[in-house]
Amino acid sequence: MSLWATKSVTALRAEAEATGERSLKRALGAMNLTMLGIGAIIGAGIFVLTGLAAALHAGPAVVLSFAVAAIACGLSGLCYAEMASTVPVAGSAYTYSYATMGEFIAWIIGWDLVLEYAMGAATVGVGWSGYLVSLLDVFGLHLPAAIASAPLRWCSSADVTNSVASCVAEGWNRTGSFFNLPAAFIVLVATWILVVGIRESAKVNNLIVVLKIAVVVLFIIFGLQYVNPENWKPFVPPNTGAFGDFGWSGVFRGAGLIFFAYIGFDAVSTAAQEAKNPQRDMPIGILGSLVVCTILYVLVALTLTGLVHYTELNVAHPVAYAVEQINQLSWLRPFITLGAVLGLGSVVLVMLLGQSRVFYSMSRDGLIGPWAGKVHPRYRTPYLSTIYVGIIVAFISATFPIQILGELVNIGTLLAFALVCIGVWILRRTRPDLDRPFRTPLVPLVPILGVLACLGLMATLPADTWLRLAVWLLIGFVIYFAYGRKHSHLQREREAQSSTRKPV
Repeated sequence: MSLWATKSVTALRAEAEATGERSLKRALGAMNLTMLGIGAIIGAGIFVLTGLAAALHAGPAVVLSFAVAAIACGLSGLCYAEMASTVPVAGSAYTYSYATMGEFIAWIIGWDLVLEYAMGAATVGVGWSGYLVSLLDVFGLHLPAAIASAPLRWCSSADVTNSVASCVAEGWNRTGSFFNLPAAFIVLVATWILVVGIRESAKVNNLIVVLKIAVVVLFIIFGLQYVNPENWKPFVPPNTGAFGDFGWSGVFRGAGLIFFAYIGFDAVSTAAQEAKNPQRDMPIGILGSLVVCTILYVLVALTLTGLVHYTELNVAHPVAYAVEQINQLSWLRPFITLGAVLGLGSVVLVMLLGQSRVFYSMSRDGLIGPWAGKVHPRYRTPYLSTIYVGIIVAFISATFPIQILGELVNIGTLLAFALVCIGVWILRRTRPDLDRPFRTPLVPLVPILGVLACLGLMATLPADTWLRLAVWLLIGFVIYFAYGRKHSHLQREREAQSSTRKPV
């Protein structure tokens, strides 16, 4: 059995057009898909990670970090758009890899996407918890810290040296909390919405997207009026002597951290089988959401670092914190906090949507159990995978801190993007005859630059993040060789064809 056996694009297209009890409901148009992307992109990146990247790595130059991340995403987004229009099947990079680089690479990227979406949902769930606590404070309600923050914290040697709270020794430390109840709660609510149906999920997401864009625009318009230019000096703070601690290396480390903010367009591609006209609508949703959100990110980063000094932004709710420091903007705090609570909730929704659709695709190919491919007879959603993933993600979000989760998401996402870029180049060479409603320009230059940009950002992430990725992939290899390879529908078809072939 070949590890590099590919699934034909013809077969994938046939699956996408199939109807029946295992098929998903086609209910999403171009606007729904664009809003789905914006729903995933406008969230933790703006409301949480912007402050973290500025305070710990880039300072006011976090604006440049967003620009660097946007370039890498733009290159990958062009490749995603071609793949999504050519192979309009649920599964995103997993499916594209299956069609271009073979089953083993497809398994690696599918398992990687599990990490990306599950940890992404958990990361945003933790951010949501921080803003919910802030919102309740506005109304005089105070959740005990014991049930509103992670019981574990990862501490570096610098954290121990600087006597950061809860950091007694390098590595994992107890914080004194029991679990993060709000983080688990939002994950379970999003899980329930997704089980009910994709059309209902899209309606909820569209409403939330409109509200949170309005909040972001309000922050930019009124916040820019009270910016203190002195807070932007120095724009690129001098490096402290360690890679990634400010200076230009900090700009790139910041880009690696906030890259998480852009993974929404990847989530759009997982919903290809639920799009009404995927060949036309998928590129619009992917590239449209990316352009809109990049503009908003840059403006928010400029406003945020101009309102308060970047050293003050290492908090769970940096945007709300910034307006609290300006008396004239204090009226904005409830709106921003409410917008963040709603906005981060929609990101959890889209991340869990992507996760369940990847499992659905892998189950359809026989690489994981049939339970993940079961479609609800009434709601036409992959309900078992949605429920199981939701429970696991709720536990993770209640237990682990946001920075560790965010770094895991980023390295997984960057690996997925790099493989999609490679896949476009391979498919252009092996199947030049395919109908491509959207064509990536300047192939192979754009895919090559996309791969280099993704690998470059991966190189800026800490060594322990690479170690965690290696452990995760090792677990995936064990599952593939123990179960997936033996139950692969493609491998069984090839064996059947080989056994019926008459000897010459």
